[in-house]
Amino acid sequence: MQVQEPKNVLGGPLQPCSKEPRTGFYRTGRCDTGPEDTGQHVVCAEMTEAFLRFTKAKGNDLSTPRPEWNFPGLEPGDRWCLCAARWKEALEADVAPPVVIEATHEQALQVLEMEDLEAHALDTSAS
Repeated sequence: MQVQEPKNVLGGPLQPCSKEPRTGFYRTGRCDTGPEDTGQHVVCAEMTEAFLRFTKAKGNDLSTPRPEWNFPGLEPGDRWCLCAARWKEALEADVAPPVVIEATHEQALQVLEMEDLEAHALDTSAS
């Protein structure tokens, strides 16, 4: 039996999102997902001050370190695998953080529109 490699929203191989801080539901550095990931942490996004304030106000504080969970706390500029539904909430509130398209899992398209992701895509061709 061949294991299928995860794909990004463009249909290509899922690229790494961040190794520092190490992100992903499974902490692989990629926005991999599976049955245990009920929140669908599939959107690779670059944190902004506005988004970090927004998600904290919604009850998900991503900026405070939580050593007991091996979580360093995020700062603007860090990349993190976000729940697709939270990114959509941020989009509707006009605070959606930029997205790394190549590192965003194809399952994001079950919740989000490709046009919205493309409109918020970071240009990663220079990196």
